[in-house]
Amino acid sequence: MCGRYAASRGPEDLARIFGVERWEPAETLAPDWNVAPTKEVQVILDRPLKDAPSPRPVRQLRVVRWGLVPSWAPNPDGAARMINARSETLHEKPSFRRPFAQRRCIVPADGYYEWVTAPGERQLEVEGKKKRARKQPYFVRPADGSVLAMAGIYEFWRDAALPAEHPRAWWATCSVITAEAETAPLAGAPAEGPRSLGDIHPRMPLALTPDRWDAWLDPARTDENELRDLLAPPPGGLMRAYPVSTAVSNVRNNGPELLEELAAPEEATLF
Repeated sequence: MCGRYAASRGPEDLARIFGVERWEPAETLAPDWNVAPTKEVQVILDRPLKDAPSPRPVRQLRVVRWGLVPSWAPNPDGAARMINARSETLHEKPSFRRPFAQRRCIVPADGYYEWVTAPGERQLEVEGKKKRARKQPYFVRPADGSVLAMAGIYEFWRDAALPAEHPRAWWATCSVITAEAETAPLAGAPAEGPRSLGDIHPRMPLALTPDRWDAWLDPARTDENELRDLLAPPPGGLMRAYPVSTAVSNVRNNGPELLEELAAPEEATLF
C-alpha cells in the first residue's frame, strides 16, 4: 500500500521533470518528508484552464488533499480511508470509476515508507504473547534517484453547507493507485533483509515510467481497456529499499533526516 511518503521537490524541479506549464506560486508547498493521509499534496494533471479561451488541456501542478472524497459523498468523513485505490478493481468501484475514466494524475514523491514486522515478532503476536509487534520502517525509492511518479486519480467535492464563493466550498482530493508488490529482486538488495518489495508488503504504489506519463494524464483517453493497459506494473528491479529511523512512525516528526539510511534495522532482526 502507500500510507506515508516523502515529497521534497519544489515546483521548478517538478515543472522541469514533468513539463508543467502552469502552477500557482501561492499554492506552493514546503518540502515534506513525512506526508500522511489527509495532508495537502502536490499532483500533476492535464486539465483545461478555468475561463481560458481554449479548451486545450494544460499540464498543471496543483495542490489537493490526500484521501479521495467522491463527488456524491454527503460529507468528507471517509477521506482517510480512501488514500489508496487498487489497480485491479478501481474501474468497478463507484468511488473510483469516474475519476479513473476522467481525472487521472501523477503524485510525485521521493519514495514511500513501509513498515516490516519481524517474523519472530509476528509469531509472538500469533501466540498471544505480545499484543503489538514491533515494526521497522523502510524507505523505498527509485534506485537511480529519480522522482517516483505514483499513478493517482483525483476528484472534486462540493460542500453544500458553504456558499459558492467560499474558499472551502470546493474540495480537490486524490488517491494513490496500488498494485500487487513485485517479487523481482530489489536493486542492490543486501545479503540480509528484504529481497523484494513483496517481502516488505504485499502491495505497492503503482509507479509510472516516463513513457506512460502523457497517456496517463491525457483526459481525452476514456476507453476502459486502453486505460487498464496503463495499469501494468513497471519493470522489476528499479527500486531499492533500506531501513530508516522509527522516528518516521510519528507524523509530527518531519525533516530530511527521516530518509537517512541505517546500517542495520533499529528493531529486532527481521530476516
